[in-house]
Amino acid sequence: MAAVKEGDYDGIREQVRKIMKQPGYDDGSAGPVLVRLAWHASGNFSLVEHTGGSNGAGMRFPPESVDPANAGLHHAISFCLPIQAANPWLSHADLWTLAGITAIEAMGGPKIPWEPGRTDYSTAEAAAEHRGDISDRLPDGALGADHIREVFGRMGFSDREIVALSGAHALGRCHEDRSGFEGQWVVNPIRFSNQYYKLLLRDIWKPRQWDGPFQYEAIVAGTKLMMLPTDMALVQDPKFKPWVEKYAADQDLFFKDFSMAFAKLIELGVERDDTGFAQLVKKSAREGKPLDQTAQPSGGGCPFAGGKKRDAKL
Repeated sequence: MAAVKEGDYDGIREQVRKIMKQPGYDDGSAGPVLVRLAWHASGNFSLVEHTGGSNGAGMRFPPESVDPANAGLHHAISFCLPIQAANPWLSHADLWTLAGITAIEAMGGPKIPWEPGRTDYSTAEAAAEHRGDISDRLPDGALGADHIREVFGRMGFSDREIVALSGAHALGRCHEDRSGFEGQWVVNPIRFSNQYYKLLLRDIWKPRQWDGPFQYEAIVAGTKLMMLPTDMALVQDPKFKPWVEKYAADQDLFFKDFSMAFAKLIELGVERDDTGFAQLVKKSAREGKPLDQTAQPSGGGCPFAGGKKRDAKL
């Protein structure tokens, strides 16, 4: 992998697109697992303890690296290593989040706001001292609506944002040797779309009869698909279901809401100065509102101006 000029993030995006082609990996693409890496690196943030989030790239060290919820993500980290080796000016934390949003866009999804400036922990000791205990903060696919609200509410997400972020299950698949669950959610797991919601609304899902954990299954267009209990909770819960219906009917709305929710997710816990996008994300999380429903803080400037690197603090 060739080096690009320091600060050339478009050049890094191009390199991410190149590593996405992985003939020997799931469905020939690293795209879905890169999205999962960005999600899991960010989704352990807590508004209460003010720990977790994408800053620091803590998954390079135990206990995050051996957390069962992160099983299989070493593949995504390995796919990124050639880019990191060629561009040592780029932090792992910036690369992981940029790779995730680049993969989403490359697979047909929306463009997602992103700012550089995340920094990395230098040692496992530094990560442990700063992050503390962030175990059990990621979603458990075996549980229901209350659990989903607890996990996402801890980060300051609304019901609308929860359903939008769940749409990432349009990508990739579960692996029995990782999560215990097995199968893909949609017919084409390397194409970002609103098919996930359309499938959720169909009366086709039956409990799978097997020795693994409880999950649902159906056959669509000759392809065996699955849904987790957390997926089905979105149509069983009266406050979640209207958003499933909206996104099933309107892919543009889903893309808009997903873009804002994912941008918020990967920025949470990144301690920058209190201006622009960083300030808007903090306010959105505190108020439990989507970004586009959060009033711009006074004096904050344009939240999506981008361009200027503002280093985050550890």
